[in-house]
This record gives sequence, structure tokens and C-alpha cells, in this order.
Amino acid sequence: MSRKVQCAVLKQEAEGLEKAPHPGELGQRIYNEVSKKGWQQWLERATAIINENNLSTADAASIKLIEKHMLGFFFGEGDHGQLPSGFRPAGSGGKK
Repeated sequence: MSRKVQCAVLKQEAEGLEKAPHPGELGQRIYNEVSKKGWQQWLERATAIINENNLSTADAASIKLIEKHMLGFFFGEGDHGQLPSGFRPAGSGGKK
């Protein structure tokens, strides 16, 4: 039987994650409040954020910035989490 959560991203009840997807308190909060589908939407957004901002998941400063984007995307906290300014998805003609 799958676990249900009131998803902060989808704004409705949905199937929850199987385990915390990120370490620490933030990971536990995501586990408790974000669905599998909401997490998938984050992965797509994170790819754009990481690529457009030349971030590295191996760099502590980049991870802190990514976590700020996570808080903005999932919970509307702070000024981060939106698609980078001027971002255009692949196949749409590239960046302006």
C-alpha cells in the first residue's frame, strides 16, 4: 500500500516518496510534504537551475544554493526556485 501525502507542489493528496530524497531536515520535510510526482517536477526544474547557473552537486556552495531553490520550489519560501531568467527548454530555439 502506497503512502499518501498532501503534496506542497500539486496542492492535493498524492502518492508519497518511498524515502527522504535529500539529507537532513530539508530531506525529511520533503519526504513528509512532497509526492513522487512533485519530486519529479523538481528534478526537471533542478536540471534547468543547475545547468543555467553552472552549479555543481559536488560543491558545498552550490548545494546551499540548490537547497534555497528547493525551499522556494516546494514551499514558496524565499526568492528562489523559479526557472532561470531567459530559460528556454531544449528544442525551443535555445536561450535568448
